[in-house]
Amino acid sequence: MIICLETSTPVCSVALCDSRGTVALKENSEDKSHASRLTVFIEELLSGAGIRARDLDAVAVSKGPGSFTGLRIGVSTAKGIAYAASIPLIGIETTISMFHGIGESLRKKYGLDNKSLFVPMLDARRMEVYYSILTSEGKTIKEITAEIIDERSFTDIPDSVRILIFGDGASKCRQVLKRDNIFFADEFRISAGYMYEPAFKSLRERHFEDIAYFEPFYLKDFITSRPKKNILGR
Repeated sequence: MIICLETSTPVCSVALCDSRGTVALKENSEDKSHASRLTVFIEELLSGAGIRARDLDAVAVSKGPGSFTGLRIGVSTAKGIAYAASIPLIGIETTISMFHGIGESLRKKYGLDNKSLFVPMLDARRMEVYYSILTSEGKTIKEITAEIIDERSFTDIPDSVRILIFGDGASKCRQVLKRDNIFFADEFRISAGYMYEPAFKSLRERHFEDIAYFEPFYLKDFITSRPKKNILGR
């Protein structure tokens, strides 16, 4: 089993997962609850499963980007567990785990197909957001970046390609992105339960973080200029 910690947004979420999915989940959406809730949720999940931290295969944590304070708390806690229990530490990019939270029901609701693009988006500052762009299969075609979204954003993507934007940064873009091929999944909520697939992939491939040197991916450099090439390489 792997215990997964998600603290990159105001949601404090902890999931106990096996290779088939989420076994148990504890989460709270109150802002600034990470410091008081995170270790409590971890203890409750381990106790409920009748196991100790040393019985886990690994601890996984959302490594960012996201809230500076939330990421710091999550990563510090994960490192502490990994060190004390002598188990591997796995870091998962926040937008990757978010992508895995878009299930079949949402794909059908928004008419998405194998040509559609997925844009997990996190709130940053003012009109700035963190986001990446992935294909329907989960291949990253635009690495995580920080940008100011305006009416020109995503215009290098053809109108025939449906774009799904989701996450707590999506609401910032609704008023400026008016194209008919852009959809917003307002019902999406981030969760540690979405981390299990990338976490177990890292476990199988033995892709672990160095406990001593691992730091959150804050992504503080904001990019406001537009790239010369579009994301499809044309």
